Amino acid sequence: MPEWGTLSQLTGDPRYAKAARKAMIAVFERRSPLDLVATKIDVLSGAWRSRTATIGSYCDSFFEYLWDSWQLFSDADCKRMYDVCTVAILKHQQVWKDHQLWFADVDFETGAVISTEQDELASFYGGLLGQGGALKQGAAYTESWAKVQASYGVLPEGYDYATSRPTQVTNALRPELADAAFTLWLIDRSPRWREIGRLHFEAMKRWNKAPFGYTDLADVTATPKRQADHCPGYWWSEQMKYYYLLFANTPRFDYFDNYLSTEGNILKGLRPIQA
Repeated sequence: MPEWGTLSQLTGDPRYAKAARKAMIAVFERRSPLDLVATKIDVLSGAWRSRTATIGSYCDSFFEYLWDSWQLFSDADCKRMYDVCTVAILKHQQVWKDHQLWFADVDFETGAVISTEQDELASFYGGLLGQGGALKQGAAYTESWAKVQASYGVLPEGYDYATSRPTQVTNALRPELADAAFTLWLIDRSPRWREIGRLHFEAMKRWNKAPFGYTDLADVTATPKRQADHCPGYWWSEQMKYYYLLFANTPRFDYFDNYLSTEGNILKGLRPIQA
């Protein structure tokens, strides 16, 4: 919705925003009686093809873009949908273990726990919760991931909070924890979020640096950590941007009125270079 809505604004053609908004509403209207949505839906029939509710991959951008459509376009319906989904997630998926906050994958109709595994992708969610007003939970969830980072130096792709062990030992140079740290810092300017971002950056320089750039890791639990041989495109679009904006205090960016898409594109808040 943010990209399509921006395209409509730039072209004067409302069809792009209307198509994206229609899809978001269609998913929301098919939520379960618990107000949860699942990971897969048949776009032709509208039937669910999964029963799993998660804040991780397949669902993460849906929640993010509900909030973003409110932030960027003042779309009150998207704000309402975001609030409904967030209340449901906090009610049915929130789990505290050893004073750390996690979010279980659950059956979207019954609320029964399906999995205690967390995607690294889900570490963005602390920032989104903070944006939506649940700053206490957002900060706690980000701290939970920061503790995993402290344990392994670099976040594994999958982590089971029930066993406190990685379920996937690879690292794909992902930016989600840095994203959450930057988002939370924009909200309250706490130096803690800069510290988490700094540790994320320093670990990347130590372990992901390769002779001709940066690469993902094959095993974050190995000593020393084993590198793979791939640098994803989002590393360029997102990760470097979050690091830079978190510390640069650049006059080219409006730190009080801005919007970055889920891919790190600055659709609002970029200032022109002064001559």
